Formats: sequence, C-alpha cells, structure tokens
Amino acid sequence: MDRTRRLRKSEVLRSMVREEHIRTDELIYPVFVMEGNNIASPVPSMPGICQYSLDRVMEEIDRTVELGIPAILLFGIPEHKDEVGSGAYAVDGIVPQAIRLIKDKYPELIIIADVCLCEYTSHGHCGLICDGEILNDETLPLLAKASVVYAKAGADIIAPSDMMDKRVAAIREALDAEGLVNTPIMAYSAKFASGYYGPFRDAAHSAPGFGDRNTYQMDPANGREALREVAQDLEEGADLIIAKPAMAYMDVIKDISNNFNVPIVAYNVSGEYAMVKAAAANGWIDEKKIVMENMVGLKRAGAKMVITYHALDVARWLREDK
Repeated sequence: MDRTRRLRKSEVLRSMVREEHIRTDELIYPVFVMEGNNIASPVPSMPGICQYSLDRVMEEIDRTVELGIPAILLFGIPEHKDEVGSGAYAVDGIVPQAIRLIKDKYPELIIIADVCLCEYTSHGHCGLICDGEILNDETLPLLAKASVVYAKAGADIIAPSDMMDKRVAAIREALDAEGLVNTPIMAYSAKFASGYYGPFRDAAHSAPGFGDRNTYQMDPANGREALREVAQDLEEGADLIIAKPAMAYMDVIKDISNNFNVPIVAYNVSGEYAMVKAAAANGWIDEKKIVMENMVGLKRAGAKMVITYHALDVARWLREDK
C-alpha cells in the first residue's frame, strides 16, 4: 500500500527526496544607484532597500558579494531628465559609471544592466512620445545605443525592460556590430502592466507623468499571449527570459517552462516584497517561512533564477541553515 507519509518522517529524509532547492547562486539582487554624494536613502515603501550614490553603493555591493550572491540587476537614477532620456545612453551616465566602479573591485560579479528610458525621461514613459503616443520604432535605436554603452562599460548581461516590439533584434544587431557578440540578452519578455510595481516606481523615480503603460506592457489577463512574446524575443536573439511579476504569474512561468528550452528568470517584484515586509512587521506572518516558500514556489513553477529584493535575507538564511 502506498503511504506517501513514509518519506516525510524526518527532516533528513524530507531533504533527500525534496524536488526543488533554493540556492544562493541562483539569486539576483536589484541595486539602485543615483547621482549625488553620500546618499544611502531608504525607500519608504520597500523596507531594507536604499538608493545609493556612487560613493556609497559599494557598501551594498560588499554585502552582496560577502553573502555569495553572484549577480546584481543595476538601475540608474539620473539627476536630470529630458524628453528623449539622454541619460540612459550617455557614456558618462550613472549606470556606466557604476558598472566600471563595481567591476574594478569585483570583476567576477555578474552585472545585469536594465535597459529602459523610463527613469531618464521627463515624462516617465519607456519610449519616445509624440502627441501622447509611445513611439515604438523610433525608440529602438536609443535602447540599442544604451545597450552598447553598458556592455562597453563592462556589463555582463543586457536586460531590456521597455516592452517595445523588436527591441531584442535591434539590441542584438547593435551589440554584434560593435564586436560584443558574447554579451547575452536577458529579455523582459513576459512583462505585465501590473499594480505590483508601485514601490519600484518610488525607488527608481519612474512613474509615468501621464496615462499608463497599458499600450506596451502586457494585459494581466493574457497568459497565452506571453508565449507569443517569448517566442518572438527568442527568435530575435534573446538568451534568457524574464517573467514579471512572479507570484501572480506562476502559471505563466510554468507555461514558458513547458514550451521553451530556455533559462527562465522570475522577477519577484517590489509590491510582492513590500506586502511580505508589511505583514511581517505587523507580526501577521513568519517572514522567513513565507519568503522561502515563495522562492521554492517560483523554482517549482520552472524558474531557473530569481530576481528578488529578498536576496540578501535569503542568502543569510541559507547560510544559517547549513
């Protein structure tokens, strides 16, 4: 007679038959770097997360490396914005400066450079605009230019998050033309127009100045459409795929995993992080237990890696549990 409880009777046995494991070397930690001096500014809606100026960012990078986390996702916050987001592709912009600084001390740390215009445009949208319309094709050369600038500064992976059609092809062509053929593209392919991004927009100063992003980010109701987006990005040259958000979209992660042989990265986004932190601060949940359960759920759904603001905590807990 089959009794499944036989394999649950001790922690050692449960560990031996466990299907999924959380590993520190599968974590990616988002880092916000901004212009200015002596800044380590807490993000009120994201407890434990700060915006760092260049002269302070290494404090957070040191903690990340010491915990064995192998990769960061880098976001830049410029001092000045304009209609065309010129700070996104400036050779001396905040992101290229941060990449060079970090690589000088930690050459083995994987730096993933987020590529988008929203943090750099005065209107807060991810592309150029004309008469209130987000321009797709006119935005592509600027995204490609930013990608080349970041890769030349030392970024290991380029991660376009803008959701413009055909941007992966434009970026791949631009990187190859500059001899950067070995720079991978981690595409935000299944990126939904989600309410879970609110705290991030506080952290990155990237809220749209008018309207919303529904004309270019995906409708949360359309899981099957995500497969079309992934197929298109892979055809254009993407090497890894991001699904974002994570928790409410585990079905999408599973569908991508079942249909494509490609590394999937789940982005456990700011709103998901903030809800856990708020509930834990009120004593309503066991933070460690909930976070680790969320992490294993993403792995079970098919994610190979997880971008998460919980990364430092997860790495500490894994070290303590050894």
